[in-house]
This record gives sequence, structure tokens and C-alpha cells, in this order.
Amino acid sequence: MADYAVNILGYQGAYLLEEESRTTWENIANVIPMVEDVDRIKIASLPAHALKARVYVRRQRPDLAPKLGMAADYKFGEWAALKPALAAYGLRTLRSVREDLP
Repeated sequence: MADYAVNILGYQGAYLLEEESRTTWENIANVIPMVEDVDRIKIASLPAHALKARVYVRRQRPDLAPKLGMAADYKFGEWAALKPALAAYGLRTLRSVREDLP
């Protein structure tokens, strides 16, 4: 996502890159110390993955839940050819977090 933001979207601001995680759960655990003192937390990813990550934040640090906000997860027409497959995969992976969904 950082590469996309910098090279495709032209983002020129500061960012932190966490490279140790192998799962979404680990990624959330590893970035919480980096973001726990900010006013707003937005997770930029595919819609189902971002939703799963927000649920993981709520599970690992319920006190941070009020800081969670929506990023622009989807733009009309984006990933159009892959959208059905990505939606099916996303729904399948969300089964494990269903009880925490808003």
C-alpha cells in the first residue's frame, strides 16, 4: 500500500512501514504501538480486509475502537474485473470475525 500511495497516488508525506507481520492479526498487533497516540486510525486496504483489520483492532485494543475511521476502501470501477472473486474471498475470510462486525 505504501508503494501504491507513493508511486501511483503521488503521496509525499511521512509514513511508517511495518514489515515483520505474516498475518493481519500480527500486523495489527505490531502497528498498535505506532498509532495508539493518534487522534484517528484509518486502515487502507480492500474493503473486506480493512473491515477484518478494524475488527482485530477492536479485539486487541477495545480502547482504540472510537479512534477507528473508514478509509476510502473502494472507488467505483476499481478492480472491476476481479471484484466478484475478491468479494467471495472476502466474505469467506470474514466468517471468523462475524460476531464482532458492526
